[in-house]
Amino acid sequence: MKINNSKDQNNNIILEVKNLTKYFPIYRGFLRRVVGNVQAVDNVSFSVKGGETLGIVGESGSGKTTLGRVILRAYEPTSGDVFFRKNGEMINVFSLEGSELKKLRRDMQIIFQDPYSSLNPRKTVMEIISEPLLIHGVSRGEELKSRVGELLEMVGLNVQHMNRYPNAFSGGQRQRIGIARALALQPKLIVCDEPVSALDVSVQAQVINLLEDLQNELGLTYLFISHDLSVVEHISNRIAVMYLGSIMEMAPAHQLYQLPKHPYTEALLSAVPTIDPHTRRIRIILPGEIPNPSAPPPGCKFHTRCRYVQERCKKEVPAWEEISPEHWVLCHFSKNLHLQGIESIKV
Repeated sequence: MKINNSKDQNNNIILEVKNLTKYFPIYRGFLRRVVGNVQAVDNVSFSVKGGETLGIVGESGSGKTTLGRVILRAYEPTSGDVFFRKNGEMINVFSLEGSELKKLRRDMQIIFQDPYSSLNPRKTVMEIISEPLLIHGVSRGEELKSRVGELLEMVGLNVQHMNRYPNAFSGGQRQRIGIARALALQPKLIVCDEPVSALDVSVQAQVINLLEDLQNELGLTYLFISHDLSVVEHISNRIAVMYLGSIMEMAPAHQLYQLPKHPYTEALLSAVPTIDPHTRRIRIILPGEIPNPSAPPPGCKFHTRCRYVQERCKKEVPAWEEISPEHWVLCHFSKNLHLQGIESIKV
């Protein structure tokens, strides 16, 4: 992807991902020889501005979660670079080791998908939230207790909750504890890995509103990973659509929903439910299943399921092209296709 080189734009970028690739080796036999690779993330590039929310959507197995964890160095990359702005300078995350990497982790945190398995059932809320503060030597004693109480109130819980165990809380309350833990070190960037997918719809709205309020109050930057397009639309400034380890389309949220330029985005939008009984959407059913990531199809990765496929798509890899300001597409014919957005038709 081309990055805008203007000084003002660059100074506002907090995260820049360049040609990021993550392959997981496939082992076979007694000697565990490598016989192939699962191409979880394949040559992904994008940048995120400070205070922005970039939504990342796609089917299960598209590489969304792996992308987030490679950026945070939870997984080591196969190739590529990730640059993060710290003290006014862009630092290569993959070049850091030891104490330098530990310092960077204070600025980059994660909210996990499952609020049940992500909290240690043998630790109290006080121990869970205070753990990152103790590891990084930020506070101890009464100062530590005061900071934990402040974090609990920040996410809508009571200070009295700090001596309870996770099994005393509902799913939404547990996710709030996870959010408090992510905020403990005052990070600049938070990877939200499907933070509301395990919650009831009414609780989802509460957690999303909480994340938005925290972003406005603390100036946070989010990578918001989800398979739910309606949730992503509500919280995101821009949206990147992933398929089989690659970004197919990236655009400002309103533009992506109203004027999609990639057939995969069009199909995803057609599946978004409508609550109006007098309208319906023309549902696009994609044939087949998502291809095996260890043996992706040649040419355009989406051509095996695309209803607009042509011979060129089966042979040539499309270029990552900016077809309008901040609207990028990975498709040979994006300028010629007239795709349907999220608009419904009256019945």
